[in-house]
Amino acid sequence: MPGEQRIVVLDRDGVINHDSPDFIRKPSDWQPLAGSLAAIARLHAAGWIVVVVSNQSGVGRGLFSMAELGQIHARMVEAIREAGGELGAIVFCPHHPAEGCACRKPRPGLFRQVEQQLDTSLAGAPAIGDSVRDIEAALAAGASPILVRTGNGAASEAEVLRRWPGMPVYPDLAAAVDALLAS
Repeated sequence: MPGEQRIVVLDRDGVINHDSPDFIRKPSDWQPLAGSLAAIARLHAAGWIVVVVSNQSGVGRGLFSMAELGQIHARMVEAIREAGGELGAIVFCPHHPAEGCACRKPRPGLFRQVEQQLDTSLAGAPAIGDSVRDIEAALAAGASPILVRTGNGAASEAEVLRRWPGMPVYPDLAAAVDALLAS
């Protein structure tokens, strides 16, 4: 349908920026992956609403504060804007994994929050992630998951394809976006 809003959901660490086993704790730790910012800009230019959904348990673990997470996200938003892109929303789970919250992926709570914020459904929306929990959350929300091999993706690929044969897999966000824009 012409003019229909298209939404794409992106995980943050390992999809947009380099991941770290020690967590992204401060703005200088946030380093974009090659081609990711330009890919987001291409989506934006094509009329897509780009949203980020991300587990950020470092807050719940006491590794960084909500204010520091806000500074990290401000750096990300600035870098995306400098590349010509824009984000429609950033939704994150700050809880410790032991809290059993409804928002931590693999649960679909972050997707539900996006649906509320944007007053829309994410059913069928592409959701690009680099881990099994990203795929599980997207499926639980009725979205259409895509795996990228950056971040944890290469290590997750065999399990993802064993559990969900035919799952789309791309080398990185730029390649996934190329496929989305070509469809």
